[in-house]
Amino acid sequence: MGKTPAQRAAKHGENAVAPPHTANMATPPSGQQAKSNANLILVAAVATTLFMFFYLHLLVLDQMTQLSGGMAMPDSLVGGYSLEYLADLRSVMDADALGQLSYVHKTAGTIFPLIFGFTWLLIIGLNARGRVKRWILWAAPILFVIVDLWENVAIDAALGADTLTSADATLASALTIARWILFALSLLASLVAVFSKRRPRSADSQASTKA
Repeated sequence: MGKTPAQRAAKHGENAVAPPHTANMATPPSGQQAKSNANLILVAAVATTLFMFFYLHLLVLDQMTQLSGGMAMPDSLVGGYSLEYLADLRSVMDADALGQLSYVHKTAGTIFPLIFGFTWLLIIGLNARGRVKRWILWAAPILFVIVDLWENVAIDAALGADTLTSADATLASALTIARWILFALSLLASLVAVFSKRRPRSADSQASTKA
C-alpha cells in the first residue's frame, strides 16, 4: 500500500521526492496541436486551390476554344480585350456555347476565387505578424475574390446582351486586367508574409529581448 506524502516526508525527511506526474505526458501542448491542425488545413487548401486553378484555366477554359473557333475566352486574356474582340467572339459562339461559358462562370469560375481567397487569407493570417500588416496583405486576395466574381457577371452580360456596347466591353476588360493584377499581388503578399516571418532577428533586437 502506497504511503502518503506526509508519511514519506516523516520517514525520509524533507528531501523525499514525490513521484513524477505522468498523467499528461502523452498529451501534446494545446498550442502545438492547434498549429499542427492549422498546417494540415493549409496543405489541403493549397492543394485544392492549385487543382482548381489548373482545372479552370488549363482545362475548362482551354476546351471552350473548341466552341469559339480557336478564340481564347476573355477570362484568359491577361492584357484585356477590345470591343471588336468580344464582337467577333459573339459571332462565332452560338447560344449553347455562350450558355456553356456562363455555366463555367457559375461553377468552377465561382469555386476557384472563393477557395483561393480562403487559402490565401489563411496563409497570410498564419504568417504575418501584426494586425495592421496582416490586413494590408489581406487586401489583395479579398479584392481578387470580389473582382473575379464581378468579372464573371460582366463577361456574361457583355456576351449575352442584345447589343454589345463599348461600356460593357470596357468594364469586362478592365475587370479581367484587374483580376490578374490582384492575383499576382496576392501571390506576392503571401511571399511577403512567409519570408518576413522567417527572417532572423537582428543582434540588437535579440539583446534588447534578453535585457
